Amino acid sequence: MRRLRRQPNWPAHLILLGGVVLFVFPVYLAFVGSSQDLGTVSRGEMGLRPGPYLTENFTQAWVTGTGERIRGAPVRAMVRNSFIMGMVVAIGKIAISLLSAFAVVFFRFPLRMFFFWGIFVTLMLPVEVRIIPTYKVVSDLGMVNTFAGLTIPLIASATATLLFRQFFLTVPDELVDAAKVDGAGPMRFFWSILLPISTTTIASLFVILFIYGWNQYLWPLLVTTSQGMETVVIGITKMIGTGESLVDWPIIMATSLLAMLPPVAVIIAMQRWFVRGLVETEK
Repeated sequence: MRRLRRQPNWPAHLILLGGVVLFVFPVYLAFVGSSQDLGTVSRGEMGLRPGPYLTENFTQAWVTGTGERIRGAPVRAMVRNSFIMGMVVAIGKIAISLLSAFAVVFFRFPLRMFFFWGIFVTLMLPVEVRIIPTYKVVSDLGMVNTFAGLTIPLIASATATLLFRQFFLTVPDELVDAAKVDGAGPMRFFWSILLPISTTTIASLFVILFIYGWNQYLWPLLVTTSQGMETVVIGITKMIGTGESLVDWPIIMATSLLAMLPPVAVIIAMQRWFVRGLVETEK
């Protein structure tokens, strides 16, 4: 029997292409602006073709973070700080959420559901609501302007705990009983069975939580007091400043493009697991 060829859905392809152009065009303009000199960008004569200062501007932003009108921190230092913050926040949230969900689902102890709903209620308390008492605690512990103060207050995650709990509830009781028959203790069951079947969920959450940590603005703004501890989001904001006459747009655009590379690299590297973790029906 001859197999029928599926006709392409051109309207859907055109809509997707239009969406790609809509999102990519501002990034391309930033790339063009990062290759121009300050005078060309300030006069509005940038055009759509890259200029001759691409290598110079990117090198200047990466090594020194300074331009004709700004004196910022090197992008390499800010990217390092943001990368450490994103990794620690993502890994910390996943580790704590895995253990919390494991305890709530597979152990029977007094007030078990009370503690779970206590965690769940914190979903209604964003960072901005609890930021003053959190800063007070961090300050009293001497963690201001440190990586510990930058990351530890953001590690707890009610969302990840809820997602892991819902996934663990789908684990068949027969699997738990089989592990007990084989002599596996709670932690052996956790490491050898639960973790391997949770890899796609962990991967999808890691991408989301890494970007969450990378994009943090308000908390790093409060807890960092020196240029050496600034994250890239804070650095870009300070480069822009408050007056247009003090803005060195080519350096800022180069910094913005460099700041996009680590999150994009994480998404590309984990794309397959990220999509599987979002679309698998049993989750």
